[in-house]
Amino acid sequence: MSDTIRFSGVTVNAPDAVALARFYAVITGGVVRGDSRWASVTGPGTAIGFQQVDDFRPPVWPDGAVPMQMHLDFFVDDLVAAEARVLAAGATRFDFQPNSDHCFVYADPAGHPFCLSTWDLAKIAGEPGDD
Repeated sequence: MSDTIRFSGVTVNAPDAVALARFYAVITGGVVRGDSRWASVTGPGTAIGFQQVDDFRPPVWPDGAVPMQMHLDFFVDDLVAAEARVLAAGATRFDFQPNSDHCFVYADPAGHPFCLSTWDLAKIAGEPGDD
């Protein structure tokens, strides 16, 4: 036993966990496991969990009437091609795009904002051992 803490993933609230997991599996090529109460999507190097919340209220972005609380960032090589993929899967592109030179912001089917970006957060933040 040790006191090591290792990041395992993130869990997102949803009105239907497995339905939202399926959306993210379609756009990432991941695999869904679970049911409407709790589900996950796994893929190379990552996992996203989804938990059903009875009184789920989708965030309102960018005005914050219902706070965003978090959003997911996805690294892409081609914003136009990736946009076509997420829109076909059921995402909605927000009118307000604050960083459109490298990033587009969308809502998933439950209303959570997420970004497709040509900036790789892992590279910008520096991977462990890069210092």
